[in-house]
Amino acid sequence: MSTAPLCTAPLSLPPVVRLSSVGYTYHGPPPVVALQPLSLEISRGEHVAIMGPSGSGKSTLLNLIGLLDRPTEGRVEIDGLDVGAASERERAAVRAGHIGFVFQAFHLLPHRTAMENVMLAQVYADQPRRQRYSAAMTVLAQVGLDHRAGALPSALSGGERQRVAVARALVNRPSLLLCDEPTGNLDTTTTAELTGLLAGLHQAGATLVVITHNPAVARHAERTIEIRDGQVEADTAAGSGGGSGALAPV
Repeated sequence: MSTAPLCTAPLSLPPVVRLSSVGYTYHGPPPVVALQPLSLEISRGEHVAIMGPSGSGKSTLLNLIGLLDRPTEGRVEIDGLDVGAASERERAAVRAGHIGFVFQAFHLLPHRTAMENVMLAQVYADQPRRQRYSAAMTVLAQVGLDHRAGALPSALSGGERQRVAVARALVNRPSLLLCDEPTGNLDTTTTAELTGLLAGLHQAGATLVVITHNPAVARHAERTIEIRDGQVEADTAAGSGGGSGALAPV
């Protein structure tokens, strides 16, 4: 793959995510189909929930969208960039610049402050050093934690640690916020608070894809994709009784 498309902004805004006949098979032996081929578009500003039981293929789909795995078939585009055949270095650059990750386990460095954990994402994205502090403080304020910027993770509650993780995911202004069970380690009250935060980010224009087992979290999305046994069972817009038509098994 040429590096040129990764450096050139498209004249029009393509979907944030476009998967074309994408599938994933573990080669084995024996081969195991983790995700049947599907085509999917996620538009700028959408809030999408992906649901399914353990082993359904939803985490495989997240890993393909997040460029953590390569599909065994099909084409992956992020912001119009064809990254399916890109080198690992190019894929890492797209992950750092276009995708913000929020994981269930927070993944904060224990001996670094909230501020330093957020700034680490800027280091990976090669952001100028002189801009890092102000950008990190801006996103910490956005998630309501600027007053805790100097605290270590051990001094933060679970909800506060997840807010730091959200701030870290936002600091490079990604096109896509990709959340993998972001409320899985939180109690009911904190889950409601974090869900409200994500809804607010969506209202402010963020594109969200949230993997979740929790129907209360999924209800905040405007579109829900349900996966079982490696296949899409439903792709439904909020308030509708049918599929959105943006995703199709192939």
